Amino acid sequence: MSTATEPSTPRPVRAATRLPFWSAVRTVFSLEMKQRLRGRGWYWMLGIWFVVIGFIFVLGTSLLGTTDNEGGILFDLVVGFVLLFGLLVAPGLSANAINGDRAGGTLAILQVTLVSPFQLLAGKWLASWVGSLAFLVLSSPFIFWALALGGVNAQEAFVSLLMLAVELGIVCALGVGVSGIANRPLFSIVSTYMLVALLAIGTVIVFGLSTTLVMEERTLTTSYYTYSESSLDNTGVPEEGAEMECVTQTSQGMIPHTEYIAWLLAANPFVVVADAVPYGTEDLPEEPGLDPLAGDGSYYTPGVMETISQGVRAAQAGPDLDQTCEEFAQSMRRLPQEAPIWPLGLGIQLVLAAGLLMLARRRLTMPAKRLAQGTRIA
Repeated sequence: MSTATEPSTPRPVRAATRLPFWSAVRTVFSLEMKQRLRGRGWYWMLGIWFVVIGFIFVLGTSLLGTTDNEGGILFDLVVGFVLLFGLLVAPGLSANAINGDRAGGTLAILQVTLVSPFQLLAGKWLASWVGSLAFLVLSSPFIFWALALGGVNAQEAFVSLLMLAVELGIVCALGVGVSGIANRPLFSIVSTYMLVALLAIGTVIVFGLSTTLVMEERTLTTSYYTYSESSLDNTGVPEEGAEMECVTQTSQGMIPHTEYIAWLLAANPFVVVADAVPYGTEDLPEEPGLDPLAGDGSYYTPGVMETISQGVRAAQAGPDLDQTCEEFAQSMRRLPQEAPIWPLGLGIQLVLAAGLLMLARRRLTMPAKRLAQGTRIA
């Protein structure tokens, strides 16, 4: 006796769901970090970096031993050097994160999983950012050494290191975004370096060239303190007990109004880090001396990053067409931060990084509608 079997009705297949966001990001991050830590070149690079930053710090300590602001100058030196080295290393850690896997035939394996393109980009970016932060962590002994010498308060140190970490993260985001757009690793690395150079060097060049566009012929009155000719001996050295007098000079010439073009410096990574630091005035002399050569310790010596901050604020203020002797005596004091320029620069960098990541996400979306000729899939 035969029984008739009815055809079974196929159950609808539920569409595959994506993994939880942080779970997928953590998986990509762990895979990327394991791959980095297995290479010996990574450790060689960290060792060379530690030796170089140590040599520069010890050399700076020997040269600045008699400076009043030794701790502040050394701390600024370490922050500036870490930022400079980070701008050179971060593109190499991130600019081949996507197309390097594509060239190795491993990108397609991740694309067919439940990991979304945005999760893939986030994991790659986080791994490259942590890799670049290793150089900052390795510099911590010298940072604490500079802090122990004094001249830097806790707020200045915290903001400096925080903005330094943020800038390294933005550069890594630029590299990951370009690597997702470009097909060849070499092209993406070169393009990322060009973007970093455009931000760090190109902004300064454009600002310098733009000064010719804001020139105006004005009368400049400058007053300053100096010794009278009668108080100088045959060698030009002032006599003991000689007093300085106020001298006023008036000249006419072309003066650049830098307050109109100071915003061109906003996107510079060094300007963003330097201008964001709230430099205090506790260590400044109440009444600076009139003679910078007197050696009475009344003049304050700023660090590298603080000098950049003061230069940008001077550009924002524009030229002083009528400088009095009192203003000349206060010329070494810090300028107030009336309108910070770093939020504008940070916003420009974030928009640029977000735009590149969005384009990279679109290129990683599967199934792909169009692929460039010669693109490797698996």
